[in-house]
Amino acid sequence: MVETTGRSGPLAGMRVIELAHIMAGPVCGLMLADMGAEVIKVEKMEGDDTRRTVPPALEGESAAYMMMNRGKRGLALDLKSEAGKAVLHRLLADAS
Repeated sequence: MVETTGRSGPLAGMRVIELAHIMAGPVCGLMLADMGAEVIKVEKMEGDDTRRTVPPALEGESAAYMMMNRGKRGLALDLKSEAGKAVLHRLLADAS
């Protein structure tokens, strides 16, 4: 189990690695985070397309993106590179 300070709910102590983008996957990750899981969103280097394409925007970032990804931690990885793949494998090794 992963130690998650300040999280409560039936999934507290679990770590989820989210590799989804646009809508359905991030909403699923949001529900898991709402139930206490630590969700780490992995984005492509350019970021999730929802950041730029779904209006309205607040300070250049989509309000929909902010809503679907609240409560998550995130990072951008180049999954075409060996270094990016190595980081992803380390993240997955610690996932619940």
